[in-house]
Amino acid sequence: MNISDITVNTQNSIRIDCGKIIYIDPLDISESRHDADYIFITHDHYDHYSVKDIHKILDHKTVFIIPEALEMSVRRNTPVGSQICVKPGQVYETADFTFETVPAYNKLKPFHTKKSGWVGYVITLDGKRIYIAGDTDATKEAEKVKCDIALVPIGGTFTMDYKDAAKLVNKIRPEYVVPTHYGSLVGNPSDGENFKTLVDEEIKVVIKL
Repeated sequence: MNISDITVNTQNSIRIDCGKIIYIDPLDISESRHDADYIFITHDHYDHYSVKDIHKILDHKTVFIIPEALEMSVRRNTPVGSQICVKPGQVYETADFTFETVPAYNKLKPFHTKKSGWVGYVITLDGKRIYIAGDTDATKEAEKVKCDIALVPIGGTFTMDYKDAAKLVNKIRPEYVVPTHYGSLVGNPSDGENFKTLVDEEIKVVIKL
């Protein structure tokens, strides 16, 4: 498992190819691949839970990993696949890896409330801990995450901006960080490079958007 196994399509639409094919918040999928072993959803906003894009990658073997509030919607909208319904702050195990859930929420803004139970994920693959933060501010829970690779939103408005994201990354100190959630629906295309200038030199910033 290394950083080249991770691609970012748009927003928080992430694909990890590490023997198993893992998607997080699939959006604007261009091809009908039907290759998903796992689909992680962080929350129910349209740019993170897109049923039409899920149907392009869905396979009979797909396992959905979703916040509890999405259970009935996923059952209604997807004809195949199984589910693991999650709560924030827990540890779970699949047949192929373990993962943890991290609360994802805004501290002052109303877009993502803590009581909604939305999450980010820390997935352990081949001994590497990959943190997908989801739509969140730099919360006290995020500051406690231990990871090797972090994918964090930087676009502002609905999440932390690139300045707060850089402060968070400098606290949790992954080996690699990939900025997400900017340059299309929110944030500016230049946010990635601006973020990079604020991250400590010891942390490798990889721009994938």
